[in-house]
Amino acid sequence: MKKRDLRIVFMGTPEFAVGTLKLLVENQYQIVGVITAPDKPAGRGQKLHQSDVKKYALSQNLRLLQPTNLKDDEFLNELKSLNANVQIVVAFRMLPEVVWSMPEYGTFNLHASLLPDYRGAAPIHWAIINGEEKTGVTTFFIDEKIDTGAIILQKEVTIKEDETVGTLHDELQQIGSELVIETLQLIGADKVTTTIQSKVEQPKTAFKLHKENCQIDWNQSLNAIYNKIRGLNPFPAAWTNLKTKDETLMVKLFAVDKEEIAHSDAVGTIITTKTDLKVSVQGGYLIIKEMQLPGKRKMDIRSLLNGFNFSEDDKML
Repeated sequence: MKKRDLRIVFMGTPEFAVGTLKLLVENQYQIVGVITAPDKPAGRGQKLHQSDVKKYALSQNLRLLQPTNLKDDEFLNELKSLNANVQIVVAFRMLPEVVWSMPEYGTFNLHASLLPDYRGAAPIHWAIINGEEKTGVTTFFIDEKIDTGAIILQKEVTIKEDETVGTLHDELQQIGSELVIETLQLIGADKVTTTIQSKVEQPKTAFKLHKENCQIDWNQSLNAIYNKIRGLNPFPAAWTNLKTKDETLMVKLFAVDKEEIAHSDAVGTIITTKTDLKVSVQGGYLIIKEMQLPGKRKMDIRSLLNGFNFSEDDKML
């Protein structure tokens, strides 16, 4: 059987997608175009910010498209002119059928979960927040719905008890990139077999993260709070209100540990020594190792305690 000559269009935006694009370049695949999000204003000066994928694509002199509207005739004509026969999507956005149905060998997506679980925008975060012991990556052919297409390949990963979204992101980025290469090898050899996603009555969902669902609820159990902070560390970070005698501050929590022990302290009570800070919750204490005060940089707790004095009435709300 003759091996297919693959002409690839790659679509992605954040740093997670760069790992795959980089591996494609290193393996000398023919990338005829890269599609990423338009530049956006960011920071205090509102300067235009290039996506991570754009920065890498420019460094490799790859053909770059940044459409604002994926149904725009000018964009569609330009995409068609690239004459790609396969499209790869990694952390981009929902594609209209006119785009995903264009290439001869299809459009496939790399998703950072074991589908059908955790369809949606933030699968890595929610797997940790929900206390999962395993997750993984999936490649699948895109269809008209979000993350529902026929599965090509999957790879499972164990979630460690002290895992953060940062460490898991990096592991899944590497494993996912390798899975994309395996998927392309199957497509190139015309040996792809797919599995239709099983129907789940109550699928676990990777909801988009926003300010409200990143707030800590101190009435939850110790493990639930511990998992939530890990699942948001280092980005976008879990936050809470710190009530002092003078004001209420919105603080972010990063590295934490836990102490499972019976106690009679009220939920949210702050207990400090010269070097340690812990908060009482149901089932024990949350030990805070890194915290960020408003307008300050993230600090380890020992350094923070050198310059910030907690009173016995201060509380986490």
